[in-house]
Amino acid sequence: MSYLNVLNGDAILTLFRQSKVPGEVVVCREMMCEGKVKYTKDLAEFFESRAKHLEYQYGIDKHTYYTNVVQELEKLDSSGSAIDEIILWFEYDLFCQVNMIFLLHYISVKLPHAPPISIVDLPHHPSPEILAQVFEQRVRLNADDLALAADVWDAWCQHSPQELERISKRSPGNLRHLPAAIIAHLKRFPDSITGLSVIESYFLLRLALGSYRWYDLYTLFWSELEIFGFTNFQLDILVNRMVRAGVLEENDQMLKITSLGKEILNEEENYLDYCSLEHRWLGGVRLSDSTWCWDHETQALVNVER
Repeated sequence: MSYLNVLNGDAILTLFRQSKVPGEVVVCREMMCEGKVKYTKDLAEFFESRAKHLEYQYGIDKHTYYTNVVQELEKLDSSGSAIDEIILWFEYDLFCQVNMIFLLHYISVKLPHAPPISIVDLPHHPSPEILAQVFEQRVRLNADDLALAADVWDAWCQHSPQELERISKRSPGNLRHLPAAIIAHLKRFPDSITGLSVIESYFLLRLALGSYRWYDLYTLFWSELEIFGFTNFQLDILVNRMVRAGVLEENDQMLKITSLGKEILNEEENYLDYCSLEHRWLGGVRLSDSTWCWDHETQALVNVER
């Protein structure tokens, strides 16, 4: 048997090689849970749109993106049809799950006659021995799983989050972590009362109890809201937005809440009146054009006219 293993990021690469799991390796270096995605079946057009957005909004050099991300994924094109099984190694969090769904979309476009695809339920911080163990426990995806993945990716790219919410209620089959990841994503939409995403709210609630060094705050976030799987890079962007909006202050690596931040927590002000939503996207949803919010009481999306 010949295998092609797709890993989510470089962090696990050294351990993976130590595990002696057989097969070639492709590394997915995307973060599809962050920023704009364009709804198109043309992958060249998709990557062009994606590269422009990431360069303009996140400072990621376009040439570097194509070299490190796109060209690495293109190894699937040349190797995928010649092997017996593609194995996706992804964790349960939002970051990993969205990358996995995108890869299933990528494979469906590039390899219409792809070999069987399996997924590994990857734990946090695995040892080489654990990697070898979960390799043997991998699960083969069936036609229903692949159809669900295709529906999720299409919904992720749409201008409205409604279809994603509907899909989160469907039976996930072998993609058992998808519903929780989708709900975590929907909670990133502005709260219907405060305008805060669930992560922004978490940071303000923590800082209302006292100041934190930024890394200590991130460590708490990673411990208590593991479902997101966000990186330093993403959290830095979020904190910088909150500083610009005037709800946080940063001084010598210390973060503290401002009086405006407290007023927003007390529902006396709305965060959306102070933060810029221009060029901010959640999947295919441009937030400056969206009236969708997350209702904490009903745990559902609501349409709120601003």
